[in-house]
Amino acid sequence: MTRIDDTFAALRSEGRRAFVAYVMAGDPDYARSLQLVKGLPGAGVDIIELGLPFTDPMADGGTIQLAGQRALEAGMTLQKTLQLAREFRAEDSTTPLVLMGYYNPIYSRGVDKFLHDAKQAGIDGLIIVDLPPEEDHELCLPAQEAGLNFIRLATPTTDDARLPTVLTNTSGFVYYVSITGITGSAAPKAPEVAPEVARIKARTDLPVVIGFGIRTPEAAREMAAAADGCVVGSAIVSEMAEGKPVEEILAFVSRLAEGAHGA
Repeated sequence: MTRIDDTFAALRSEGRRAFVAYVMAGDPDYARSLQLVKGLPGAGVDIIELGLPFTDPMADGGTIQLAGQRALEAGMTLQKTLQLAREFRAEDSTTPLVLMGYYNPIYSRGVDKFLHDAKQAGIDGLIIVDLPPEEDHELCLPAQEAGLNFIRLATPTTDDARLPTVLTNTSGFVYYVSITGITGSAAPKAPEVAPEVARIKARTDLPVVIGFGIRTPEAAREMAAAADGCVVGSAIVSEMAEGKPVEEILAFVSRLAEGAHGA
C-alpha cells in the first residue's frame, strides 16, 4: 500500500471523490513554487502532481509549456525538483506526491539512481507520458519494484483492443485524458466522458481520475462525479503565470477542491 492507495481508500470510506492538483516545480522560481506546493493540502488537495520541467513537453499545451520554460530559466532541474519534494515531505508525511513528466531527464540521471533518490525524497508515483507499455522494462517495472506507483494515461482513442495493454502494470490510479488533444486545449463534457470512464472501470479495480481541460469548480464537480476524482493543472498554472499572490492562488484551488468534493 502506498500513500496513493491509502488516500483513495480513505476517500472511498468517506464517500468522497479525489481532487488532484498539478503544479510545475520551480515555476516561476523555487521559493514561490515550494510555498504553493506546501499550501495545497490545506486548500483541500488530496494528491499533488508535481510537474518536472522539460524542454520538449509533447503532451502539454501552451500554459504548461511556458511554465516549464519559466522554471528552467529560473534554474530548475530534476535534482532541485526532488529537493522541493524533500522539503515538502519534511512537513507533510501523508499527502501523496506524483512526479509527472518525460523520460529523458530520468534516463540521463540513470533509472536506478533516480528511483532511489525519488523514493528518498518522498515521491509516491510517476506519470511519464512518453513511455508506452511496450517499454515497461525501462522504468515502470523497476519503479513498482522500488515501491512507486506507475500511473498510466488512457485517452478517448484507447480502444477496447488497446485498453488491456494500457492497464497492465498500471497502479495507483488510471489518469483518463478527457479530450483528444493537449493539456488545457478544450473543455470536456461529462455526458461524453462518463461512458468512457465506465468502460475503463469495467476492466480494472483501480480508481479512475479525469484530467485535461477542467478549469472551474463547476467543471471539477461534474468531472469528479463521473469518476473517482479529477485533476486540475492548467487553470492553476495560469493563476501562477499572472503573478498572483500564492494565498490568492490557494483560495482558487480551494474553490476547485470544494467543487470536486461536492460531487
